[in-house]
Amino acid sequence: MSEILKNKVEKALETVRPYLIADGGDVELVSINENGIVEVRLTGACVGCPMSQMTLRAGIERALMRDVPEIKRVEAVE
Repeated sequence: MSEILKNKVEKALETVRPYLIADGGDVELVSINENGIVEVRLTGACVGCPMSQMTLRAGIERALMRDVPEIKRVEAVE
């Protein structure tokens, strides 16, 4: 994972992080592979939340793909 790409992804995550924190959760960057797939770990209240998949797709993935065109998909890992 290039440092430039990692920084862009971290910056994009900062745009959604306040919303997650407001609900007692958070997100951590785990990895970015060469195919443009970002792996994140949801933490806090996001763990086990029935809405976490929607948050992942509609919030986190959309923000990352908007701000970092190299990103193709976001996946949650444990």
